[in-house]
Amino acid sequence: MDNQLNTRIGFLGGGAMGEALAAAVIHAGTPAEQVRVADPLAERAKQLEERLGLRGGTDNRAVVAASEMVVLAVKPGLVAEVLEGVRDEPLAAEVLWISIAAGVPLARLEAGLPAGARVIRAMPNTPALVGAGATAFVASAACHPEDRARAQALFDAIGLAWETQDEAHLDAVTGLSGSGPAYVFVLLDALADAGVRMGLPREAAGALATQTVFGAAKLALETGRQPAALKDQVASPGGTTIAGLEALEKGGLRAAVYAAVAAATARSKELGGG
Repeated sequence: MDNQLNTRIGFLGGGAMGEALAAAVIHAGTPAEQVRVADPLAERAKQLEERLGLRGGTDNRAVVAASEMVVLAVKPGLVAEVLEGVRDEPLAAEVLWISIAAGVPLARLEAGLPAGARVIRAMPNTPALVGAGATAFVASAACHPEDRARAQALFDAIGLAWETQDEAHLDAVTGLSGSGPAYVFVLLDALADAGVRMGLPREAAGALATQTVFGAAKLALETGRQPAALKDQVASPGGTTIAGLEALEKGGLRAAVYAAVAAATARSKELGGG
């Protein structure tokens, strides 16, 4: 196992992303008895306990008191309330805090915790639910190198993780990889519909479109080649692919993607008060 994850890890929030992270650290070798989850719904906490073998409950303070690293996995609007409920727990100043609450800046997280608390803000995306996430994170000034290493190990367990030194990058990450899966799902839907329009059965069109997007991404990741070079490799002179690419350019696909990332980035800044 990764020694960085051989620690007592607590999760405040047992939703889909909290469950994905808890499952990933256990799969990476963290003993299940060292993992705790608190969720306001006792039934949900019990479900996670039975499914993953961890310790579940509804008491946030008990999780903080029993942990060395605490993952704040609640909705952004609940962050202030949750931190208010645990900030006077004696060990709240000692644990490493990792927040995956979208749009909540380090300054706001630090303001809700005891002075000097070590905080990491992260932005994972939904493919983390299947171990294929893309996460960016930034550490507060109080964090130590080993804190950043622990965060790297945590998010490596659910996919690719990138550390930045500039918190402003997190808004762009939100616009790109945080919201990006939705853009890809729109593309998948459009590809499948186009296949049906051209006469393919619906089931076949959907399966072929999904596998094509998966295969293209896998090829880019595993070869390390630039997408532009891979595109040129497929597009032979006067062939079918270059005809399709010309239609995409005429339709403004590239400009639409630029606009989507820019709009999501701007919205992330607004939500964070930036």
